[in-house]
Amino acid sequence: MHQVIAALLAPRQPIDLPGWRSFWDGLHAGEIRRGEAVALLTSLATCPPDVGTVEAMLASLDERRLAPPVQYDESVNIVGTGGGPRTFNISTAAAFVGAATGLRVIKTGARAYSGGRGSFDLLEQLGIPLSNAYEETGETLDRFGLAFAGYFVYPPEVSLLARAIFPMRMREIGRFVNVLGPVLAAAPVTAQLTGVSDHGLLPTLRRLAVSLGKPRIWFCTNALGADELTGFADDLLYTADGGPPVRLADIGLAERPGTLADLRPAPPGTDLVADFLDVLAGRRGEVATRAVCLNAAALRVALDPVTGWPEAMARAEEAIRSGAALELVGRMRDAAPLAARPRVRRGG
Repeated sequence: MHQVIAALLAPRQPIDLPGWRSFWDGLHAGEIRRGEAVALLTSLATCPPDVGTVEAMLASLDERRLAPPVQYDESVNIVGTGGGPRTFNISTAAAFVGAATGLRVIKTGARAYSGGRGSFDLLEQLGIPLSNAYEETGETLDRFGLAFAGYFVYPPEVSLLARAIFPMRMREIGRFVNVLGPVLAAAPVTAQLTGVSDHGLLPTLRRLAVSLGKPRIWFCTNALGADELTGFADDLLYTADGGPPVRLADIGLAERPGTLADLRPAPPGTDLVADFLDVLAGRRGEVATRAVCLNAAALRVALDPVTGWPEAMARAEEAIRSGAALELVGRMRDAAPLAARPRVRRGG
């Protein structure tokens, strides 16, 4: 058994940078057995390690890959850790709305790890392709003000782990890797808004954000454990300065009536694309619209903290009311290669 796995199991011991380097070397060489890879992921998911171990893990992965060849100036990423109650794709909707207000938005993400539909699942049904390289991402960002970065932003070791545990899947035992996704992705943006469903992981993630230095990462959470701002569930923002959380209700964004039922995902068997377009058109109801606008406004404030919340909210609401967010979806779908567009069933 590799020393890293032995240390993660009882009695748990901190793992330093050389230990992680050795593990990744073994993984690349094909020396890590399937059972060892499964044990590693299961241990990380069931009992997250200390912050020092995670910092060493991230450093060992970061030193193995080249730095991004570009920097997306004045851009912001929106991403969540997943988990928590299921909702429609609020962060993806907020990305469209934020870009429709004039922000430069990069969206990283993944497929859903615990059932449901993640951002990549939704984009596939919309027929909007992911970018496959930094240059392509930049070109899409310049053209639309919005780009969805594919798996290339993540360390290749994540894919190697997925292959090592086959036929098991990462969505079954890779919970901790998914949680680290927002800090694993090498997205060269200026700022990032990260939703966190598990409150117990906030101290670790905030320390990791400080040690990374860039981008400037804000975190949001709430009493219900959703990994987005809701508008009704005591939403909190943790800014990059490491200070105490900011309660939205205390900065002029009073909570309004609403429940998770207002943010429910599209039921099985319904048209996911039509439901998502209803969200961007404001037809999903006031609670859903406000949740999307809050997250889009938070992108603007995270990118430019001088911006006032009233202005940021007004711009987001106008992007929905005017149809600008819907129009952006249409332009990106029309520009997609034919191979990326979903097939339409025809009668007859």
